Amino acid sequence: MKRKIRLQRGEPNNLRLDEFEIKVETGMVVLDAIHLIQATEAPDLAIRWNCKAGKCGSCSAEVNGEPKLTCMTRLSDYPEDQTLTVQPMKTFPLIKDLVTDVSWNYEVNRQITPYQHTEGTGDPIMFQAEVDRVQEFRKCIECFLCQDVCHVLRSHDMKDEFAGPRFMIRTAGLEMHPLDQGERLEHLRDDHGIGLCNITKCCTYACPEHIGITDNAIIPMKERVVDEYYDPLKWLWNMVTGKSN
Repeated sequence: MKRKIRLQRGEPNNLRLDEFEIKVETGMVVLDAIHLIQATEAPDLAIRWNCKAGKCGSCSAEVNGEPKLTCMTRLSDYPEDQTLTVQPMKTFPLIKDLVTDVSWNYEVNRQITPYQHTEGTGDPIMFQAEVDRVQEFRKCIECFLCQDVCHVLRSHDMKDEFAGPRFMIRTAGLEMHPLDQGERLEHLRDDHGIGLCNITKCCTYACPEHIGITDNAIIPMKERVVDEYYDPLKWLWNMVTGKSN
């Protein structure tokens, strides 16, 4: 069976959609199709990939406008007569073809206070429920698809004001760790703009690891920020004790 695939080609000032027709084999994924095109018709095609097993997060792209890992998206998921259009993630600057510059994400990551271990005597204690709660966030493969669909970043380009859902779950994983003593709420409020998220859950729907980004990370972090800085009883207590935020 043959089917048509359109790939975005070119650099930022010279973009085009090139159409290819390939022979489809059973079980092929979108990344297989791209590699076939690269091997037979477009040797200069640029695409980022690594493990081809859905664990490195490198091959993120948009297939028919939807954020996908191309190595985990089967051609058979789409009607046989439908032409597939593969484009790079829209939220990040384009380098070439299907490759975008995601370095901003690593700059944001460096701003987060790392794990601060509890000081004290004796062996620290963690309960299984506490382990399970933060373990979910460690499933993140940094594909940045959640960042790609976040309207604050994608539509409004507020990268200077909002860290994005990927770093909300990293912060949540640290803040919810029972042995961590780091202080991140003020940074989360002021620099990473958690108040800009209106919990549309598009990031959760896009996550290939099925992490409950909105319900399990962003909403609890919003609640902690509100409790810390906007709770009237705490505000009154801070006034009485002379503590200021």
